[in-house]
Amino acid sequence: MPIYGDDPDPPPPIHLLRNTLRKIRRFHKGGSLRQQIVILLGWLFLLYTLFRAHQYLFPKPFPLLVCETPTHERSHHITLPNAPNEETLSRTWKTLQAVYDAHPPQPLELTLKSFKSLADFPDLEDIKNHTYISTEDAQASRSSHVQVTKKLLPYPDGLFSGQGIVMLAGGRYTGFATTGLGMLREVGSKLPVEIWVKDHQEENEEWCKELSNEGIACRRLSDYMDTKLLEHGYQLKISSIFFSSFEQILFLDADNVPVRNPDGIFKSAAFTNTGVILWPDYWTHTGAPVLPYVVGLSDAPSELLRGDQTAESGQLMWDKKRHWKALCLATYYNYYGPQHYYTLISQGWAGWGDKDTFTIALRSLRQDFYMVPHELVTLFVNGSSSGIGMLQADPTKPAGYEPMFLHSNIIKWSIRGFFCSGCADDEKDPVALSAWENAESPINPHLKEHRRIFSMEHMESMKIDPEPLIWKSFEHVACRSVWQRPDLCSRTREHMEQTFGYEFYGGGVSPIAGGGGDQICRRIG
Repeated sequence: MPIYGDDPDPPPPIHLLRNTLRKIRRFHKGGSLRQQIVILLGWLFLLYTLFRAHQYLFPKPFPLLVCETPTHERSHHITLPNAPNEETLSRTWKTLQAVYDAHPPQPLELTLKSFKSLADFPDLEDIKNHTYISTEDAQASRSSHVQVTKKLLPYPDGLFSGQGIVMLAGGRYTGFATTGLGMLREVGSKLPVEIWVKDHQEENEEWCKELSNEGIACRRLSDYMDTKLLEHGYQLKISSIFFSSFEQILFLDADNVPVRNPDGIFKSAAFTNTGVILWPDYWTHTGAPVLPYVVGLSDAPSELLRGDQTAESGQLMWDKKRHWKALCLATYYNYYGPQHYYTLISQGWAGWGDKDTFTIALRSLRQDFYMVPHELVTLFVNGSSSGIGMLQADPTKPAGYEPMFLHSNIIKWSIRGFFCSGCADDEKDPVALSAWENAESPINPHLKEHRRIFSMEHMESMKIDPEPLIWKSFEHVACRSVWQRPDLCSRTREHMEQTFGYEFYGGGVSPIAGGGGDQICRRIG
């Protein structure tokens, strides 16, 4: 609701300016040069005085003060997703697990070696000779792969339904997830969400109860499988996709912050035509030459995949019904990922993990997918060369780059990680050293001096300004959620007021902050 700034400026006194110019020209015709200069200076002083009087008598409007109810309270109408059938889904998984156990790759423990440098892309000879697999082991792995693809289960009709967003949390990633989930609602997403954790130890029941009011359901992988099988965090991602109740999924890493509403991607031509959308990483494929042979893309070790663009799996779209078998095959790669397939696919260069298991599974089964054609953009801290993360493009805009997701893989956006003081002693959710406490953090001066972290010039060039909304999400966590702390709330609001022009009014929502907060307002203009 605008409070100030409704009256337009009156027109400037143009007639005074015209009269002044006429008199100056008239005096120019006679009198000494000194007289003309004195008269000219006198008129300039008069004009300046009139200008200042005009500013005083007819001031420009103050910036508009726009107020609204906190976004989280406006998301209460979003329907909570139904839980998947635990018995049926667990039985489906056990059947697939038996297939995976019966057909392991060889050798089961593939040696992971470091490249000479991770700063420079390896040359072809280094890639070709980096990982040794004997002919016998390669043939055994290919044979196992053939058997697995033959025994993949058909799509279980009726087990999954609808569209939704899936995110993985747990441990320190829960703090990052609070930001990503908050931003989903801030940018206008109305889709239901499932937030997955490994087991009960990583679940915060109070937080889950709070999230349920916004159409966000907590799920535990341990309810559906033996999580002792998951040796590495990279294996959790595909497990959450596999067990999710949704048939069509947008998966987001916990440190992924949407900068535009992603709901429309489900209706995009890229998704409806293929059923899978992947986003590019920085580099091309670095896998072992034996990989195409093992997964059935060639009849001998080859460089078939060498020029392929690798994927960055901080976000991905997947239609389970159309690509169920590819999902199950990618799950097989992840099942043996830390021991074998992660190394076979990347050979330990940058990107070792789950990210390209999706692409290889789709390629192996000759299934179509859409790779976003726009290169990612690296976002830097305002005024420095320190990276923040990767801005990935909107796949609904194939003609030109427009950002959709900020995968903040370098500086993780968590209000506790930014402003918490003394949280290293918090047994429930420790934060070793916040950016506000750490003078070496690249964003420490921005927090101390109340400056933007994103460059406004960079944001304006891409026609986005997500940082004020991110701080709104931060304020909810710091002042209104189960994570609330008085000192954290106070510092957060002070930064928002001084950096973005926010103001807080009202009295019942945030008693820990000394009252205030029913309405969040911001000066616009």
